[in-house]
Amino acid sequence: MSVSDYRTTVRTLLGAQPSSTRELAHCRGLVLAEEVIAPVSLPPFDNSAMDGYAVRAVDVADANQDNPVELPVTTDIPAGRTEVPPLLPGTAHRIMTGAPLPPGADTVVQVELTDGGIERVRIDGSAPVGKHLRRTGEDVIAGSKILEPGTVLGPAQLGLAAAVGLRDLPVHRPPRVLVLSTGSELVAPGEPLLPGQIYESNSVMLASALREVGCEVRELRFVPDDVSAFHATLAPELDSVDLLVTSGGVSAGAFEVVKDALSGQGVEFTKVAVQPGGPQGCGRYQGVPVVTLPGNPVSALVSVELFLRPAVLGSLGHRSVHRRQVRARLTSALTSPGGKEQYRRGLYRPRLGEVSGEVGPSGGPGSHLLASFAAANCLIAIDKETTELAEGAEVDVLLLD
Repeated sequence: MSVSDYRTTVRTLLGAQPSSTRELAHCRGLVLAEEVIAPVSLPPFDNSAMDGYAVRAVDVADANQDNPVELPVTTDIPAGRTEVPPLLPGTAHRIMTGAPLPPGADTVVQVELTDGGIERVRIDGSAPVGKHLRRTGEDVIAGSKILEPGTVLGPAQLGLAAAVGLRDLPVHRPPRVLVLSTGSELVAPGEPLLPGQIYESNSVMLASALREVGCEVRELRFVPDDVSAFHATLAPELDSVDLLVTSGGVSAGAFEVVKDALSGQGVEFTKVAVQPGGPQGCGRYQGVPVVTLPGNPVSALVSVELFLRPAVLGSLGHRSVHRRQVRARLTSALTSPGGKEQYRRGLYRPRLGEVSGEVGPSGGPGSHLLASFAAANCLIAIDKETTELAEGAEVDVLLLD
């Protein structure tokens, strides 16, 4: 299959996540499922933008340092006061930032233009009508749409929702993902290694990648290469997950436990024209969407970037599901196998004042070379028709940060 076709297959498999209502404190990074209408205006009332004195503009029209105006102060209006007496002509109310403007006042003189008086105030400057006022609905009008579906909820969006009095929001529920890592050769980090054993790394790597895009992830590690053990381990887990992601056991050799256990059970295994990450599989097992990834760590992580990440983001309602793509000049020549899209780990450096930057490979193309991925900040995309690229050639680059 082509990369594009397989990406569509995985995206269709996941579908759209259902919506649920969550308290604001638990919505950070989630995606809004419905439009949000403001129940109140912002500001909800005319209020002062400064500490100072609420007055009538006509009463201080001629005030300056050489000709100050003195007015009696009849009351204080701190922020939060709910009953505000009207302002009588020729008087002032001392007012604080955010406090409601009293009826009869049409401007605020900032405290810096006064002597700060409590019973009487000397005003050394004029203030035209509307000075230092925040008008009702200046930011948001009650009944207006303030957030669109598909909005990723960050601090500003959550602050706005709280400011109009909302306690919760309708969001796409994060998918509950089970990451299952197979292989009898795998050992937990920190344990001694016997000959032929390796430390298990895929589960923490894949779980981290999936959490980064908003999934709730559990990990099942060290599933042996035995079909009966695989089914026995999986059976009690299926009712509580929205997606099963496996790594390993999908190639063409013997002891490919995932392929042996799930073939003919609703999961189709195929080869994708990509390097690394050719052996792939997806489908539904007992009604649960399943994506099976290769076992080599670089192949698994590139597969997440190309297929699983955009599918999950799409299911969560994100408008943009792909990594940012730029053009860059190669700092060294590259080769690529014909008939496959190749994704090489790379180091991208933007060039000041230019549209494109420059990029060079980080390590070789081997799917076991994880250290070069850890040092990379991009993937260099080479199309399937290209087998050689000279130094200085322009390529597409997928930025990973």
